[in-house]
Amino acid sequence: MDGPDPALLREDMLDAVEHALGDAPAEEVREAMTTVPREEFVAEAPYANRAGEQGGTRVLAPATVARLLSALAAEEGDETLVVGVGVGYTAAVLAEIVGARRVHAVDISRRVVYDARQNLAAAGYDAVLVDRADGASGLPAYAPFDRVLVEAAAVEPPRDLLDQLAPDGRLVLPRGRGADQTVVAFEPDGSGGAVEVDTAGPVSLSPLLVEGEEAGAGVRNRTRREDAEFSDQGYFAKSGWEHEWIDWDDRLTGTDR
Repeated sequence: MDGPDPALLREDMLDAVEHALGDAPAEEVREAMTTVPREEFVAEAPYANRAGEQGGTRVLAPATVARLLSALAAEEGDETLVVGVGVGYTAAVLAEIVGARRVHAVDISRRVVYDARQNLAAAGYDAVLVDRADGASGLPAYAPFDRVLVEAAAVEPPRDLLDQLAPDGRLVLPRGRGADQTVVAFEPDGSGGAVEVDTAGPVSLSPLLVEGEEAGAGVRNRTRREDAEFSDQGYFAKSGWEHEWIDWDDRLTGTDR
């Protein structure tokens, strides 16, 4: 076999994860991460404990995945929802814990959904359901969920996601703005709301997007949209009569000079 043994690389990765967290991840999470072939999900240095970008989405560092899934405390047979599927790696690790048919994932980007499906199939987790949806709205057709993991930051858990939790369920998300985020676990309070039950350290994830905010979508805010349109016109245009004088001589040839 060419190259290092992936099993040994995964063990080295988990040593780095434990060092980064200052503690070992939950045992079931560690066992799952020793099994999932991360090279099927991450093209560049798959077993390095670092974040990156791939295919228009953020690749979470293995330590971040371990932190989130340890806080989620999922068990075999739990119906789970991952909001923000990314490259699909977190969903695959979760599939090792609860069973692939128990994992549902959504993402607002069609490209990301397609790539995640391909990655999961290549790694042997094609039973994981990945759908294109506004993550803040969840996946009501498959609710209730025992566990909901949000791989994007928000100030508070979205109402729809709380409504889709089972009575004894748990929702985990990075709470906060910008770089000031903390992994927080919430559980239903019995009156339609949720109570914070645990925190699991700092992370830095992209904010949770809603319909219309995904890459390539039209800008929803009128002022921002008009500012963008104005930037392509008049004095600020990339090309146009205002700029033609700059290279006018280069454009004229022969008798046109």
